[in-house]
Amino acid sequence: MRTVIFGLNISLDGYCDHTFPTPDAELHDYFTGMMDGVDLIFFGRVMYQLMFPYWSDVAKNQSGTADENRFAEKLTSINKVVISRTLDSVQDNTRIIRSNPVEELLKLKQQPGQKIAVDSVSLLPELITAGLIDEFRLVIHPVIVGKGRRLMDDGSLHENINLKLVETIPFKSGCVAHHYLKQ
Repeated sequence: MRTVIFGLNISLDGYCDHTFPTPDAELHDYFTGMMDGVDLIFFGRVMYQLMFPYWSDVAKNQSGTADENRFAEKLTSINKVVISRTLDSVQDNTRIIRSNPVEELLKLKQQPGQKIAVDSVSLLPELITAGLIDEFRLVIHPVIVGKGRRLMDDGSLHENINLKLVETIPFKSGCVAHHYLKQ
């Protein structure tokens, strides 16, 4: 069965709305490397629209820094699925799924292939409850933002999920990447 990883930037106080981080070359390289061995990204609509067409334009035009261009090329080359009831169209190697994210991810997890990356905060509680997330890769930024979307809303899980820390990577920026496996 394929491994499903969830990766995200998060503030010290647990917010993850993607307006506060300003990734440097070291973080872009970390996230580019994290996508090695990933052949499918499972997006929610909001995160997909945040990422595209921005990163596909960077990849096409080579308009970023060298590290941003590498990240954009890697991201755009991977097949994508977007869970959305409202999205009308998507780019290139992306398809839309209209319902049943748990059922769809379970089917994808059982198919041959490499790792699947999940990039959706809104779907996270449902996917965790269904036991579909195998790894968590959280990059904690040294900032307190006090507002925005939290990683998990109060009451979104009915039981604790125990994790095992397998790697910690400190960055020059003060960010720290934590890699956890589900126990």
